Amino acid sequence: MDPQFKKQVFEIIKLIPKGRVTSYGAIAKAVGYPNHARHVGNALRKYEEDFPAHRVCNSSGHITASCLDLFTERLAREGVKVQGNKIKDFKKVFWIPLHEL
Repeated sequence: MDPQFKKQVFEIIKLIPKGRVTSYGAIAKAVGYPNHARHVGNALRKYEEDFPAHRVCNSSGHITASCLDLFTERLAREGVKVQGNKIKDFKKVFWIPLHEL
């Protein structure tokens, strides 16, 4: 994976406000690669413990990471409700990087 791509992805994720979420695709679009949502997911295979990876989900609001319980707990602490693996009120808490940066 291109280190510059990964760096840009991580920089965007760090900007996601608490209590908000965004999608892999929205991040890919924000860094200039709109068809690389899967690459964003791959970039998130390794990160520091305090990194806000829990604020990233798929385009339909589902948490697809293998650490569902941890992500659900972290989101709940920020006021984001999750039912099963789906973020409730997804459209209300969705953060669009290109609109907000």
